[in-house]
Amino acid sequence: MTTAPASVPSDRPEEPPTMTTAAPARQIVPPEDLYATELAFLAAYDDGPRPPAWRLTPRAVVTFVMGSGGQPLKLPDSAEAPEGVPRRLEVSAKFVGDRALVERCVVTLAGERGLLLVGEPGTAKSMLSELLSAAVCGTSGLVVQGTAGTTEDQLKYGWNYALLLAQGPSRQALVPSPVLTAMSRGAIARVEEVTRCLPEVQDSLVSLLSERRIAIPELAGGQESLAHAAPGFNLIATANLRDKGVSEMSAALKRRFNFETVGPIADLDAETALVRSQARASVERAGAAFKVDDAVLEALVTAFRDLREGRSAEGWEVERPSTVMSTAEAVSVAGALGLATAYFPGDHDVLGLLPGHLLGVVRKDDPADAARLRGYWDGPVRRRAEQGSATWRTLWDLRTVLED
Repeated sequence: MTTAPASVPSDRPEEPPTMTTAAPARQIVPPEDLYATELAFLAAYDDGPRPPAWRLTPRAVVTFVMGSGGQPLKLPDSAEAPEGVPRRLEVSAKFVGDRALVERCVVTLAGERGLLLVGEPGTAKSMLSELLSAAVCGTSGLVVQGTAGTTEDQLKYGWNYALLLAQGPSRQALVPSPVLTAMSRGAIARVEEVTRCLPEVQDSLVSLLSERRIAIPELAGGQESLAHAAPGFNLIATANLRDKGVSEMSAALKRRFNFETVGPIADLDAETALVRSQARASVERAGAAFKVDDAVLEALVTAFRDLREGRSAEGWEVERPSTVMSTAEAVSVAGALGLATAYFPGDHDVLGLLPGHLLGVVRKDDPADAARLRGYWDGPVRRRAEQGSATWRTLWDLRTVLED
């Protein structure tokens, strides 16, 4: 880079240095990049049978998703460690849930049958689909986001209209969808919120999943007009149970998927640990230290679980709000508490911020849910305060925050 001498003013602003080696920072790192070392390790660790085009064995895929149980794994003496990969490695747990569920998902994909993950919002369906895709084919990025505006072209193919006008329909002018790209590579494609797509768009998946090919009638006849799926191709879709009635799937499409329900985390300690780790990561990405203590996190997760299930841990009845009190929402609230503590140190007691954030969550769908939250305060929160819990006593004293 050339700049003007120090004694001679320059009329042009100095150009920033050219970055040729460092990759640009990303807010969200896809799992295939974030866990690249684990994926390379597992590929060398397990040399068992693999379905066509799979990068890992089915057993290694499950280990990648569920972790190695806190124990380091060791490469066999006969295995050569990839460059930069240690011979011993503990594989982190990334999905908190039933191992048998993950095993069924892997078997479904190995059997070349579509996988549909259903459940309440915020139960990590999308995250699970990303982890499975990254482990099976090395990329989670071949994805179509389903909406009411999703078109059949976005699931199949479109055209580069400049080339189309210049030379007519050709393979060069074809713009493949993520699904068509996955078919050609023998990879996993993902369709998020499939029930938000219009029925006629959903039905374009029927022949694709049964015949494993896409017809391109604009091209010349014969094999040129068909795009066949390479070995290894499959599709993972997700759907929220709350959106079941948006665009009901046809019976024909349902038959081409194996349905797996992803439920809320069953264990309080496991959910609290997940909320803590995810919230800490989001706060640290913002360049701050996470300083929300465990008592606050436990109260936060307990409140979410009570309101989600309609019953407290003690068995007291709770009126459920219409809003989904998901783990993802709990992570968001915990992250907000962490950022408030970091950016406004000493201004607030972090526990004192909790009622206001809970009120913001429950009022998302129905303002009347604020009354249900006050009912929760008058029930389990008050009873726990009366039983001597200092944390819940403080929360009970903050009930006025919930008044309209």
